[in-house]
Amino acid sequence: MTDTVIRVEGIGKRYRVGQRESYRALRDVLSNAFRSNGRRKPKDFIWAVRDVSFEVKQGEVVGLIGRNGAGKSTLLKLLARITRPTVGHAELHGRIASLLEVGTGFHPELTGRENIFLSGAILGMSKAEIVRKFDEIVAFSEVERFIDTPLKHYSSGMGMRLAFAVAAHLEPEILLVDEVLSVGDVLFQQKCIGKMQDISRGGRTVLFVSHNLGAVRTLCGTGILLRDGIVATSGPIDTVTAAYMDALWQGTNSHTVTIPKPPERCNVWMESVSILCNGEPNSILETGDHMSLQIKFRSREPIQKPIIGYLIRSSRGENAVNANNYFLPSANYPKPVTQGTIICDLGDLPLMAGSYSVSFWLCRNPHEQHHVEDVLHFSVEEKDIWGNGALPTKSLSCLWWPTQFRFQRTNEPIRTLELPAPRLSRPGR
Repeated sequence: MTDTVIRVEGIGKRYRVGQRESYRALRDVLSNAFRSNGRRKPKDFIWAVRDVSFEVKQGEVVGLIGRNGAGKSTLLKLLARITRPTVGHAELHGRIASLLEVGTGFHPELTGRENIFLSGAILGMSKAEIVRKFDEIVAFSEVERFIDTPLKHYSSGMGMRLAFAVAAHLEPEILLVDEVLSVGDVLFQQKCIGKMQDISRGGRTVLFVSHNLGAVRTLCGTGILLRDGIVATSGPIDTVTAAYMDALWQGTNSHTVTIPKPPERCNVWMESVSILCNGEPNSILETGDHMSLQIKFRSREPIQKPIIGYLIRSSRGENAVNANNYFLPSANYPKPVTQGTIICDLGDLPLMAGSYSVSFWLCRNPHEQHHVEDVLHFSVEEKDIWGNGALPTKSLSCLWWPTQFRFQRTNEPIRTLELPAPRLSRPGR
């Protein structure tokens, strides 16, 4: 008996632009053919998924990643039998459950208790199974106090937690998961990841779609990268996520980016953002270069202290460096202004070699944020920072930090281990 539980061969799904998918009778097909006189423009069709083939073994947890519109959700719907493929076929061996939309079957007029039974039944659980797991579901959702309150009185976070708790307690052999780990606060998201890890350790096969690359690498051993509906690469999850980020950022390094004007509700906004290396615009740096971020902004009304923050992420999706000036009372303009430039001085760059992105937010108060995600991209090149010919290993971490090591024996004073001084600047830069 084979241990392959999912086999996909040449599967594809084609949609006609502007037309809903429906099941038509023969007379509809013939009438449409006569109406079009046999002519149909190729541009009227789009392949959401095309010629996709792969196999998944029992107990594997596979991450399915790609940009928006790459075909990830469509592929899961094909595997879940929600929609029919245009070409190809898929074989799935075992009981299937799909978490394609958290909250399926929930009704605002019903209580939390009633919604657990309704949603559980829709997701394929028997009444006896729901009764057996009821207390565990309620405890996981953390809404015990409100379980007999109508769902319409729940906050959005409470409703999402309860919905995920129901879905997470299914016991299928194959689980298809699409972007369900974005529910609740940070602590509950960590709890959700822990639950998914428990599911994977139980020997169940999981196909997991998410834009959270950190969660994908935590949960999955292998991955599949979709690009424009086809498989771009597959293999170990670290290799696949690296290929995804490299392709996403390839050719996007730019030291200055002009930002489109935000919605009218923003009273203060960024016009452009730039990266400065040793005082000059540059998107290619080395570890130890002096780095600054420059933000040009405007305000509808005079403002004396614009609040600015930034976040630098690595190509692996890890948060590397972030800061803001909210708690710096000295960072003010002498007089209120309606436009200006803010310089965020990071000092000597502590980042290891690799690719990075920068996100920014600007506001007068937390309710009027102008936020731009991953707007700047830059790369850090390898450098002999110790001056001994050895290069730091990229995979160690995002950050490099100059450190002295001291050794001490019992009842002896601490003595410093002499290391070559790090060379943090390039002549002429």
